Amino acid sequence: MNYLLFLIVGLAIIWFSIKIEEEVLRISAAIAGTLITVWGFSLSPTTIQIAVELAGVISVFSFCIRCWKKD
Repeated sequence: MNYLLFLIVGLAIIWFSIKIEEEVLRISAAIAGTLITVWGFSLSPTTIQIAVELAGVISVFSFCIRCWKKD
């Protein structure tokens, strides 16, 4: 269950970095949040990893198909 803590903290830091006005703090918070999120994702069970990867592939695929049909 530690992976949930890392995922939540990482996503919260990424959300916080979007709200920061200063550029240096924004970049450093986004990098830290990304690292913590990746760490939590690597600690998560295989079924969760596969489900997230499938959701990402399906969303990108559908987006690419929509862009391809516009041309």
